[in-house]
Amino acid sequence: MTDKKMSAGLAALKVMEGWGVDTIYGIPSGTLSGLMNAIGDPENNIEFLQVKHEEVGAMAAVMQKKFGGNIGVTVGSGGPGATHLINGLYDAAMDNIPVLAILGSKPVRELNMDSFQELNQNPMYENIAVYNRRVATPEQLPHLVDDAIRTAIAKRGVAVLEVPADFGFAEVDADSLYSTPLYSSGLGFQNYKSAPVEDAEIEAAAEILNQAKRPVIYAGMGTMGHGAAVQELARKVKAPIITTGKNFETFEWNFEALTGSTFRVGWKPANEMVLEADTVLFVGSNFPFSEVEGTFRNVDKFVQIDNNPAMLGKRHATDVAILGDAGEAVEAILAKVEAVSESAWWDANVKNVQNWRDYMNKLEQKTEGDLQAYQVYNAINKYADEDAIYSTDVGNVTQMSLRHLHMTPKNMWRTSPLFASMGIALPGGIAAKKTYADRQVWNLIGDGAFSMSYPDVVTNVRYNLPVINVVFTNTEYGFIKNKYEDTNKYNVGVDFTDVDYAKIAEAQGAVGLTVSRIEDIDRVMKEAVDYYNQGRVVVVDAKITKDRPIPVETLKVDANLYGEDVVNAYKAKYEAEELVPLREFLEAEGLESKYIKEENGNKFSF
Repeated sequence: MTDKKMSAGLAALKVMEGWGVDTIYGIPSGTLSGLMNAIGDPENNIEFLQVKHEEVGAMAAVMQKKFGGNIGVTVGSGGPGATHLINGLYDAAMDNIPVLAILGSKPVRELNMDSFQELNQNPMYENIAVYNRRVATPEQLPHLVDDAIRTAIAKRGVAVLEVPADFGFAEVDADSLYSTPLYSSGLGFQNYKSAPVEDAEIEAAAEILNQAKRPVIYAGMGTMGHGAAVQELARKVKAPIITTGKNFETFEWNFEALTGSTFRVGWKPANEMVLEADTVLFVGSNFPFSEVEGTFRNVDKFVQIDNNPAMLGKRHATDVAILGDAGEAVEAILAKVEAVSESAWWDANVKNVQNWRDYMNKLEQKTEGDLQAYQVYNAINKYADEDAIYSTDVGNVTQMSLRHLHMTPKNMWRTSPLFASMGIALPGGIAAKKTYADRQVWNLIGDGAFSMSYPDVVTNVRYNLPVINVVFTNTEYGFIKNKYEDTNKYNVGVDFTDVDYAKIAEAQGAVGLTVSRIEDIDRVMKEAVDYYNQGRVVVVDAKITKDRPIPVETLKVDANLYGEDVVNAYKAKYEAEELVPLREFLEAEGLESKYIKEENGNKFSF
């Protein structure tokens, strides 16, 4: 034993520093008193960022890692604070994002006495946590913090530690914690390295692609950082690219054969093309709708690449399964495949993509009238920095962002893609600006989600974290209302009262701007960026129409499927008179649709 004493709380914070932790998000409480006391110690270097709701703190910690920062840490009081953290932590679990949550707890002598706010907390997280413990002694606290963070990163998941309130105050011997000096294993941590890809599997994949007549590359998050190689492979074998929603920044937005993503938040070209393809190269992806929606029902050959053996064959039977790094595998396949010089399949899809882009451009570039979401995105594209970061909420805003943001690999955009939790954008913007102080950050939010999270606009103001919040205000839960339009007889519970969000922003010390006309959106967006460049937090309340974005998952643009009257009505509703079905582009290139035929009963197939 030595005289080198420190509180167990400070020792735990020193361990966190070794893992690169610089911020803890949360709200103080009595059950966190020992940890909060340690955070106030002059020897501590980690900032406590106070939020207005623990859910925001949890989401910010998760989004910090999604945006490429170090592991996030969030805290919640024993009882209600611990339950408030759940939404953010469940989002982390579904996206395989490492995060550490510290739950307050009653002091040891009060445990199991059914006392005030006492709750059996660990079982709430049993379903999602890769690490879930209650600390038993003060001496354990720094060691278990180290163990929790290491496990969260190694297993890509949620680590939960319940810490009795008095443990943070207790003094421990920093030179002899369980006979070992205080240390952080973060200094020597190494992530898993993917196994080298097998040559035989690469050869087999290349042979299938060489034989394919209608190949498609379905590129998921595993291709992030390898977009150029995937685009090169696409051009070489004439395989247009489908990407997943959360992977759009991997590719140049104007790549000629980027068909977008499939299903509801996707693009028309991707939804059409996947049903006409004969071969899919499924790279680093997990498309959760594929079995239920029968996405690959017309595919003959399916090649999958993933670095997780649990994913191989999860969504579709494989003809070739390659275990390994997506980028390495793509480069190896690129070196083996034969170049295709001419392809009617490629040409038809490229023309279909251009037809879709022309439609998007028409909507975005209107010059007068009531403001629609499309023109808001046009203004964002004009004034956003080339490396802008987008923290995007769920629902219509996700759908519209994937269609209208002009992203490249210089950008980052993140959301809650699988859990789809409303309210993720604003806390994501807090984390993004905290991590990248010199980059422009946009929070793109529907008014439903903003209503959940706007009390934390003042958090950006307080901590000098300027962002531009764009609120798409249409006084409805649009994504749900649109779904009910297709499924329900009665469309109820989806509308709400308008709010002056600009005034709410001003009341919190931010700049509030309101716009409702197309003629004004350019000026207002420029003004917003000017204020942002002065270091201000900005809220743009964009009062948009209730126009529904075209539902490409129930596409009705081909008269061979639905008849002229249905098609004309559909096109008129979505201002889509110029949209041409892929079938017509295929036929113009001398190809037949393998899918849309009168005799095979494919009505209502999209």
